[in-house]
Amino acid sequence: MKVIPTAIPDVLIIEPKVFGDERGFFFESYNRRQFAELTGRDVDFVQDNHSRSVKNVLRGLHYQIRQPQGKLVRVVQGTVFDVVVDIRRSSPTFGQHVTEELSAENKRTLWVPEGFAHGFVVVSDTAEFLYKTTDYWAPEFERCIAWNDPAINIEWPIQGDPALSAKDQQGKLLAEAELFA
Repeated sequence: MKVIPTAIPDVLIIEPKVFGDERGFFFESYNRRQFAELTGRDVDFVQDNHSRSVKNVLRGLHYQIRQPQGKLVRVVQGTVFDVVVDIRRSSPTFGQHVTEELSAENKRTLWVPEGFAHGFVVVSDTAEFLYKTTDYWAPEFERCIAWNDPAINIEWPIQGDPALSAKDQQGKLLAEAELFA
């Protein structure tokens, strides 16, 4: 397993060591001890989630203001353009974002710590997205930042409007959102 830093030091790309031959491949998608050694974070994941979406579905930018969730995210089918936004007011990278292509082909995992908003758009025909979380889903604390907030200025790889849930259509601008200290 290899950890690759991003422009925001707390957000990390994790590349597994893949063993493959003519029969297929094998890799360890998560190892708690290695994760702690390589990231300096010993986390306890309490929930696994799995979503399937079609092309141009955009999910996000989501976070929980209480019971914040760290997320370990990856794609097992298809490709997504993944986005992580720092929403910690006291952070030197507040309001900045990082993007990463996650796909079944590259097998990369992205560590999204607590205090960040997260979202993705599907760029393949379909995609299946898996993520582990460090706290349970709490809909009463879930918040959403507008995917197209000009203050964040994400260059989404889509033409036209994405397919959004009703909740995501109501996303707030960063300047109006409830954020972390």
